Amino acid sequence: MEMMAINENLIMTHCELEDITKHLDNRISSLRRVFDLRIIAKDQDKRIILGKISQDLLTVDGLLDQFEKCVCSQRDLLKHLKELEEYFHEDVQNGRYLRDHMPTHMPRKGPTANQGPVSESGLVDVQPNKQEHPRKTPKNHVKQMEFITSPEFESIPQYMKGRVTYDQLNAAVENINTALTGKYKVCHQPVKNMNNATRKLHQRFKEEENKETKGRFFIVEADIKEFTQMKVDKRFVSILNMLRHCQRLREQRGQGLTRYVLV
Repeated sequence: MEMMAINENLIMTHCELEDITKHLDNRISSLRRVFDLRIIAKDQDKRIILGKISQDLLTVDGLLDQFEKCVCSQRDLLKHLKELEEYFHEDVQNGRYLRDHMPTHMPRKGPTANQGPVSESGLVDVQPNKQEHPRKTPKNHVKQMEFITSPEFESIPQYMKGRVTYDQLNAAVENINTALTGKYKVCHQPVKNMNNATRKLHQRFKEEENKETKGRFFIVEADIKEFTQMKVDKRFVSILNMLRHCQRLREQRGQGLTRYVLV
């Protein structure tokens, strides 16, 4: 065992001596080249060549500096592109999420440009623009109720919403629009082209109008039953309260009838 340890020490010492010897040989070779160059530099012609080599080395050194700057610039550009790639992937994920979670009912338009701030009572302070002229609507135009937006739905008190969901509320808006379209399609028909059933409906519609509803679009519960499959029950009453809270309609009572007038 002692002999093996001695041999190992000798091997390690031999390797270290080889490294030291190699290092010394390299230093001696370098010194010899320096002396050779000093001897060459004494010759005038060769000194000119060495000067040109020196200029070439300076040129190469300058090119290396420019190359290093270019590499740094490209490295920074690559880093920036990777950041943009991350943002792009994030936008793609957000877009896919929006595509997969698209609401069933989308509002058709946002607030108008002349819409003012919301007051404490929740009413919108509308400031009319004197320079704008009101657009003329077609004679047979039927006003439609705007769908409820998510912020509007969140603003409804929980006791008023109950178990009614966002989609159910907008489904009711769609049914009300269907009833409006069916009712005023009959109103806009020439009387001479009506059959007996349509003429009776037309007569009922005329009888339900009064001074307060003149020029406005409204429906009654009978219109919901006539033109839609929606049930007129306690949930329907709750939905009407929510729509009134969101300023989509108002109630007008008279002659034993409740009219739901579009705002």
